[in-house]
Amino acid sequence: MLKKKPSLHPLATLLSLSQGLHWSHQRMLAVASQLSMLVIGMIILTNLIITLGEHRLQEEWATQRYSELQTIGTLITDKVTFQQFRTQLFAKDELLKQYLKNPTASSQQKLQESWQELVQHIPELLGIALFDPQGNYKFATPSNFSQDALPAALLGSSRNLGGKEVFTSSLEFVPLNGMLEPYMYQMALLEKPDQSSLGYLITYNSIVQMLEAIKPAFSSNKSPMLVLDTQGLLYAGVSELAPLSHIPDTLGASLRQSYPALWREMSMSNFGQFHGEDATFVYLKVELTNQPELRREYFLLSYIRNDDIASKFSQWQNIVIIASLILTLLAAWVILLSHMYRLQHRSRQYSIDVANTLFNNNLGFILANEQARIISANTKAAEATQVPLDELTDRSLQRTLNLDDLTSAQMLEQVYREGEWSKDLSLDNEMGSTLRVKVQQAPRLGRGLPHLLVSLEDISTMLDYQNQAFLSDLLCDTTVATALTDANGKLIKINPVFDQLMQLNGDLNHDLASLLANDLGNQWQRITAQISMQGQWQGQILCSPNPRHSNCLQATLKGHVAADGEIDYIICTLEQAADSQRGAEPRNFVPHRSTILQHLSDLERYFASLSPQSRNHSSLLVMDINPEGLLSHMSDIDQLETRQQEVEVQLLLEIPAHYQILHWQLGKLLLLLPDTDATTAHHFALNTIEKLNSNGLGEGISMGIASYQEGQSLEQYLSNAEVALKRAKQNNDQNIGQAFTRHQP
Repeated sequence: MLKKKPSLHPLATLLSLSQGLHWSHQRMLAVASQLSMLVIGMIILTNLIITLGEHRLQEEWATQRYSELQTIGTLITDKVTFQQFRTQLFAKDELLKQYLKNPTASSQQKLQESWQELVQHIPELLGIALFDPQGNYKFATPSNFSQDALPAALLGSSRNLGGKEVFTSSLEFVPLNGMLEPYMYQMALLEKPDQSSLGYLITYNSIVQMLEAIKPAFSSNKSPMLVLDTQGLLYAGVSELAPLSHIPDTLGASLRQSYPALWREMSMSNFGQFHGEDATFVYLKVELTNQPELRREYFLLSYIRNDDIASKFSQWQNIVIIASLILTLLAAWVILLSHMYRLQHRSRQYSIDVANTLFNNNLGFILANEQARIISANTKAAEATQVPLDELTDRSLQRTLNLDDLTSAQMLEQVYREGEWSKDLSLDNEMGSTLRVKVQQAPRLGRGLPHLLVSLEDISTMLDYQNQAFLSDLLCDTTVATALTDANGKLIKINPVFDQLMQLNGDLNHDLASLLANDLGNQWQRITAQISMQGQWQGQILCSPNPRHSNCLQATLKGHVAADGEIDYIICTLEQAADSQRGAEPRNFVPHRSTILQHLSDLERYFASLSPQSRNHSSLLVMDINPEGLLSHMSDIDQLETRQQEVEVQLLLEIPAHYQILHWQLGKLLLLLPDTDATTAHHFALNTIEKLNSNGLGEGISMGIASYQEGQSLEQYLSNAEVALKRAKQNNDQNIGQAFTRHQP
């Protein structure tokens, strides 16, 4: 007993594995756009972080530097105060008092030696000088200071000096050792016990040396400090490094002229920050002395280059760039993983849907093993093979499909060689259905031959339709021209007769209104309206202009009405118009005029029977009874024939006995007028139109009159009358035209 193997689980697994990840163009564009936006966003974010970091570092440096400037300003003020105290001590020196009491050369020498020793041991002290009460120079330590008398204004202010008061001057320059040295001097009044003046003691102090003394307060040599007065002149702080382009590099130069933007900020406030293009500046205004009558204000200015800030931040910048690269790679990997996850999820879902719906659709499916024994099948397969579903399992494929041994062997060989085999089979069951069988390889379970996946499609209905279509083509292949159009007359299908008649050469890009523009074009709207109301329309078209062969085609347009009541298709047939067989046989008698002739041959016999006199003086009248815009020879046949019969009856009652009428075409009559010249024929036409108008039949009547020319045939005679009829239709007054009414010499 054969063991049944499970079918759906292995197949579902294999179908899932066989579904790969297919990157569509839309998906790749989405990934590319997301990665591009990620890279652009990370570049912008990295630059923003670096810029903010540099600005943050600049702010931190500025805050720290401002604190340092405050400390330096306090130290400078304290230093100046200490120098004032020291000047007072120098003024109270015992050697100086001895010299003032006894100004001898030896006491002067001792005093100068003492002063020189002080200058050598105090770096910022440049020199000491003594002036008499009148402000004249007496002596000083060796120096390059001026020996001129003190200014009178300074002496005047010195009157306020006394006790512990010391006058502090503003910053000035003095050349020392070939270089300008910024300095300030302090002046103390030498008094007697009665407070009278003994002279003035002046000490000279170097600003550069004073700044050098407090240099440990500086944070870095790359952050120089400049001392400027309130006018922008530089007094100290020339950097040994390469200065900035806008910063003065010589003492006495003006910052106000070299960097107006910075100086404008400094002049408007006592402290602050200024961020320039090349550097960041911090400034602070300090006051050297707090004496009420003296105001000595100066700016302390420090700066740091942006390049130095960038170099300090370079390590962090590298860290930020590396972190940004890592985050970009991680984010890109996340994007790719998310897309792959969605693709994998959709692929797996699609595989599950395929596996679940493979045996639940309108087609029959059979799964067979490598020995061509059925493992599983769906309901449609059982219905197609007329075998119960529970009996299909473990049944041979050859027996199920009623294959002979040779066909079964060929099937397996072709499937394993080419991967597919298909054939239309008739299973000879009760239903007599025909199946389209397709056998192909299923995904492999492992090594060895693959399983077989068989699809069964019932094509019996399709074959019936094909047979019906073939029979329809045979039915339409007749001598009658037939065409199928849509509601607008657009050709859908035509038979060979119609194709040959219209000379289309198989081209269906036409419609009836354009093909028959002279006959149907102007009447198409009215024709479709009649088809909608009555179901069909009939008319005669393509009438031959040859009077001997005045044949027309009978057109029948029948509409097919859809369920909504609208026309969806039109069937058009073109066949030869029915020609009365009466008189078709040769007749040797001359017809009587009371008879309306039906054939042109009858009129020819009547014309030939006339005497030469009557024929040479005859006229031929062509009457068109078709009202333009109302009726036409293609209009409803019943209406046109009824009108023509009424006109014919009226003519039979009114015309002379020797005139003869011919029913030439539908809508046209011929009247042969023997022994009638052109003038008489014209009067006859006028009277006829008046009679027809009185009976309500004159609307749209046009007449063409031609006179007989000697030697003419009836065909030429009729052609001249047609020319006259064309002229009549162009005349809007009487609708009567004449042509060839004079005999030509």
